[in-house]
Amino acid sequence: MVHFPSQLLALPKFDGPFDAFKLAAQGCDVLFASYPPGTAIPEHSHDTNNVGVITQGELILIVDGEEQRYAPGDWYQVAAHKPHAARFEQETSEIEFWFEAS
Repeated sequence: MVHFPSQLLALPKFDGPFDAFKLAAQGCDVLFASYPPGTAIPEHSHDTNNVGVITQGELILIVDGEEQRYAPGDWYQVAAHKPHAARFEQETSEIEFWFEAS
């Protein structure tokens, strides 16, 4: 989490299966998340359209059985209700936007 500035670390903690701080906004939650090496998030889906950018490390995103890797500066998208999983082989941080689905 030291990758993020102190102002972001002062936001309310996200209550979920990974470490993150949450900034609530109209129609969108913004998460500043970090994952230690070896973190694996099993397949799940969200009621939101998720868009994120990797700021440190690497995200391995699994959708429809296919893996795609995202490095710092790379953006990714996961549509609402789309099953997906993720894993992190190295310390990774990201900024993730959870937009309300229309």
